[in-house]
Amino acid sequence: MKTLAHSIALALALIPVALKAQMPKSSPLPPTPTNRILAIGRFNAPPTPDQFKLLSSQEVPDTMRLYLAGKIDQWYSIQNDNGVVFIINASTVEEAHTMLEALPLGQAKLMTFQLIPLGPLSPLALLLPKPDKPAQ
Repeated sequence: MKTLAHSIALALALIPVALKAQMPKSSPLPPTPTNRILAIGRFNAPPTPDQFKLLSSQEVPDTMRLYLAGKIDQWYSIQNDNGVVFIINASTVEEAHTMLEALPLGQAKLMTFQLIPLGPLSPLALLLPKPDKPAQ
């Protein structure tokens, strides 16, 4: 039984290597633009009652204004933790960082965000037929 488990573990470890070896070297994936930023925000420390007042009186209305202006596309709460997740319409991490730091909790340094750039799924380009001449 141990040998079977070791064999399975070895096979799973080698799958990424085998997939990489099968990728054609002459056709790298085309670059794609960043068009969204995934922002995962967490409080730096548990919020105090005064910080909750700031949250309800300023942070939420300011966040709603960004949503209504089309800057924040989607927003969620983290179910098993104290934090939020935004999908931001921005083309750079810097742009999203500036937007979030301007919010009251950002100005007060009460929340920290992990910012992850997102873009179109570039492997889909491999499914398109090759054009006879480059697009202009």
